[in-house]
Amino acid sequence: MGQVLDRIEAVAEEIRGQAVRSEADCRLTDTAAGLLRDSGAIRLLQPKLYGGLEVHPREFAETVMGIAALDGASGWVAGIVGVHPWELAFAAPRVQEEIWGEDNDTWMASPYAPMGVATPVDGGYVLNGQWSFSSGTDHCQWAFLGAMVGDGEGGIALPPSSLHVILPRTDYQIVEDTWDVIGLRGTGSKDLIVEGAFVPGYRTLNASKVMDGRAQKEAGRPEPLFNMPYSCMFPLGITAAVIGITEGALACHIAVQKDRVAITGQKIKEDPYVLSAIGESAAEINASRVSLIETADRFYDKVDAGKEVTFEERAIGRRTQIAAAWRAVRAVDEIFARAGGGALHYKTPMQRFWRDAHAGLAHAVHVPGPTNHASALTQLGGEPQGMMRAMI
Repeated sequence: MGQVLDRIEAVAEEIRGQAVRSEADCRLTDTAAGLLRDSGAIRLLQPKLYGGLEVHPREFAETVMGIAALDGASGWVAGIVGVHPWELAFAAPRVQEEIWGEDNDTWMASPYAPMGVATPVDGGYVLNGQWSFSSGTDHCQWAFLGAMVGDGEGGIALPPSSLHVILPRTDYQIVEDTWDVIGLRGTGSKDLIVEGAFVPGYRTLNASKVMDGRAQKEAGRPEPLFNMPYSCMFPLGITAAVIGITEGALACHIAVQKDRVAITGQKIKEDPYVLSAIGESAAEINASRVSLIETADRFYDKVDAGKEVTFEERAIGRRTQIAAAWRAVRAVDEIFARAGGGALHYKTPMQRFWRDAHAGLAHAVHVPGPTNHASALTQLGGEPQGMMRAMI
């Protein structure tokens, strides 16, 4: 295990113990966030210059899985907030210093979806908009927000262009009571509102350049970590969280079934159908873990060798990542259906893992259709266009 995961294991019961309160509060408790902060989980992908660990993507994914297996919401926040330092590493040095110069444990929220409009003005942009799904936002002091470049007349400039803009907490409002959901409640993924905030030009990144790797090259980052494809790194933490959640569900299920006796009087450990379901589900969840990590390993090795990861490889990698999430959640469905009525009680963690796993599939990085289309078309010699290239 990595050093951060070792620290997580040392406080595992404390993390588990915060899950019910986080869910009730619809945000991570201060204690839960503090445990993540103290472990260094959010600094795994952060530059060493600012106290980061610059670990291999594999270690990042494995750590997120380990956290999510204890508490889905904590793992989700670790996976999403934890990837933001990776992108900030190739933003302007000036904004890196503003965020990390005095406190290298400063967290950044998101989302990247271009839900706002950034209108060009002298020296930068004026930003307006409302964004949903800002995970962990109560514990963050800055945010990465996606925005379309405006035309100065209230519309979108043509041809359309999008930015990732970087704002301090003073420039946006967290909208309370916008995260009342059935799963991943503890992530506190609330709405943000920005009204007429000025964003200096150096606090922006061209979203297209981030996606295709030009931003990393223009920043002059030689490290393989910071030249990994965005379409691998951004989904990596999210899918790792989902897989970790399913691992937590499996562990809960096995712990309960050891001593469970069915209403018929038969010991569950003697029921061949339940045993078969446990074995098959465990294999599927492990296959999901392995396939996700293998892609990150392979891409890292290629980047480390100074080679480009092609669009076709990125598309296949995304296809693999999406399939891993769906495979793992389907496996949890198989064991949940055989867990008995006791698993339905709110007092048991099994039902929370089941709800969190399904909620995780709702993220945009887990939509299979366009990516499956793009990967197959590319392999057949075609050229995906428009939305088929999105997030690849």
